[in-house]
Amino acid sequence: MKDRLVVATLVLAFATLLTVHATIAARLVLRARPRWRGIVALVVPPLAPLWGWREGLRRSAAAWLVALAVYVAALIVARA
Repeated sequence: MKDRLVVATLVLAFATLLTVHATIAARLVLRARPRWRGIVALVVPPLAPLWGWREGLRRSAAAWLVALAVYVAALIVARA
């Protein structure tokens, strides 16, 4: 049972992280100047929440950080 819960948490956290990451990158391309930041943020993941926060995408940036923290915590539990 524990293994299933850990795997489910890993999958859900990673899917959430990818979705929020793509959303931030797309919104940076559509809303922010310069537009190249969205493309760079898509390729260099730590820049997405940083630039997103600066552009006022605070909820998305916070969701990105929470999803990353949950994913890392689940990875640690899975390795133990």
